[in-house]
Amino acid sequence: MATFLENTKINVEQAALALALGADVRALLEKPKNVLAFELPLPLSSGETRIFSAWRVQHSDVLGPGKGGIRYHPASNLDEVSALASLMTWKTSLAGLPYGGAKGAITVDAKELAPKDLEAVSRSYVRRITEYIGPYRDVPAPDVGTNAQTMAWMADEYAKLTGAWEPAAFTGKPVEIGGSHGREEATGFGGAVLLREALAAIGKKRKLRIAIQGTGNVGGIIAEELAKAGHTIIGMGDSKGAILDPDGLDVQKILAAKEASGKPLAELPGGHAAISSAELLEADVDVLIPAALESVITAENAPHIKASVILEMANGPVTAEADALLKGRGIEIIPDILANSGGVVGSYWEWVQNLQRISWEKEEVLKRIEEVLVRAFRAVAAEKANGGSWREAAYRRAVGRVTRAMTLRGWI
Repeated sequence: MATFLENTKINVEQAALALALGADVRALLEKPKNVLAFELPLPLSSGETRIFSAWRVQHSDVLGPGKGGIRYHPASNLDEVSALASLMTWKTSLAGLPYGGAKGAITVDAKELAPKDLEAVSRSYVRRITEYIGPYRDVPAPDVGTNAQTMAWMADEYAKLTGAWEPAAFTGKPVEIGGSHGREEATGFGGAVLLREALAAIGKKRKLRIAIQGTGNVGGIIAEELAKAGHTIIGMGDSKGAILDPDGLDVQKILAAKEASGKPLAELPGGHAAISSAELLEADVDVLIPAALESVITAENAPHIKASVILEMANGPVTAEADALLKGRGIEIIPDILANSGGVVGSYWEWVQNLQRISWEKEEVLKRIEEVLVRAFRAVAAEKANGGSWREAAYRRAVGRVTRAMTLRGWI
């Protein structure tokens, strides 16, 4: 099975070939502009000293400053960060944003560290990347294992090092210090908007049965949005397993119970059938939404997927081999660089507000996010009329915009 990075390169290569780009241009599109790799020694409050590996990969800045999250996960590695940085380039390009792509990571489990140690590693990371980031160079944001508090620590450390408070240097901050209303729900809200557009384009007008893998900020919010829209959520999953109810789940009640108890979905009261994560992916539904991990739909389980539509709210949840099999079966896949781009669009509007020192209400922010996403979807739909899948059309659009910018700037 191809790796996450290899899958990403395959999508870009296919788009580049479809656009008749030469080998030299394809090499430029693939390689990151800058790779920062370093170790972070950290004396913990327990008296132990730990060393964490860390990275910031800046894939492209031809359209504007790099943009991408910082994740805290013990299994992170350079290949993963490189793949995610590349995805950000295509995601921001496709959305029409004035950004390039970047990504960062530290091999730390945020759940294992005391808050003061988590703050210390966050500040230490910023000290290593400060000269490479900034509102017009590279703008980090939260990702897996990080949140608004992490960004607050990082933005404060950046201010100490540069001598000035610059809220536009980071997005995903708390609202009290320059964060944007609506940013927290932007990815899930955007996914619901894009699914609505996709279902209309495909011709599915009835209310549908949906399964969602993931109950975090993305999966939980899109579950609530789709339930409000009248769809039936029959399956939900988390890192420990999943639950299923053919008659539909009470999404708000389940998410509230999970938040209050801290228990996995399968251990919550309610009489729902407990199933495995693998069984959830193969559930008898109209729409499947992987909103957790990459590479969960593979050549092995693709033949058993029953959904007719897949909305990729996770990054890279479908491998290249599985994508080909699902395409052959006529399954419509709305790709990650489109489906989950609501988050980076929300970050863009936070950045815009910070640069202008203004603040909008949540309704205004969500309206602006929706406008950008609808425009992006319709551009992909128009490109799809020229042939290929949603993914192929999205990558042609994204790679084409980056390539045109490289040409105009004299890079190629």
